Amino acid sequence: MGLLDDKVVLVHGGSQGVGAGIVRAAVREGATVAFTGRRAEVGEKLAADTGTLFVRADLSDPAQARDSVQQVVATLGRVDCLVNAAGLTSRGTLLDTTPELFDAHIAINLRAPFFAMQATVQHLVDRKAPGTIVNIITSSEHGGQPFLAPYVAAKAGLAGLTRNAAHAHRWDRIRINGLNIGWTDTEGEDATQRAFHGAGDDWREKAAAAQPMGKLGQVDEIADFVVFLLSDRSGVVTGSVIDWDQIVFGGLD
Repeated sequence: MGLLDDKVVLVHGGSQGVGAGIVRAAVREGATVAFTGRRAEVGEKLAADTGTLFVRADLSDPAQARDSVQQVVATLGRVDCLVNAAGLTSRGTLLDTTPELFDAHIAINLRAPFFAMQATVQHLVDRKAPGTIVNIITSSEHGGQPFLAPYVAAKAGLAGLTRNAAHAHRWDRIRINGLNIGWTDTEGEDATQRAFHGAGDDWREKAAAAQPMGKLGQVDEIADFVVFLLSDRSGVVTGSVIDWDQIVFGGLD
């Protein structure tokens, strides 16, 4: 028996990185899985490899964020679980962030999850069915580095939205939780380190050596935790924004 047997799971931003790891883990645990992405060739390959449904969508458009939920319902019959894993991590400080960069972060990191949740929760309420949602947030929502100003602003909003929606829909038996992931080893992070921080081929080794556990966060470990939160094995927990990191926030040396 898998943790997600007989569940239909939709992963927004599931074509690469943490999202793709969640797609694979959900399939392994028995779910019927759909996911969104912008790049057709990448999404179609993952769908073929995993036996999942790929829905091409640009989540910066709130209509596409909503409509992707309806497309999955039309094709697979329902949605039981939603994961908001899409994220924009381009850099900007308080002083150099343009309105365009700020709006891009809000569009992907806050507005898209809002309207995906809106469509999913409405679907569950109409069905009078329980469901679960997990939002991939970031440990940086506690404050973060100066060069993450628009990212932190949007993700802190998503943390607040997670709690608000969980409270609003607890009597509908819709559980909504968030995961504040830390520094994670993904292809997207590799591109970010090279583009914004001049990192060389050995950046992963250097970064891992500087971490308490001797490694960066791993996609498969995060995916396993997300699957647990989506599943009935996580019990009644809702409205929790969990720090999944090796930094102890509030701890001082």
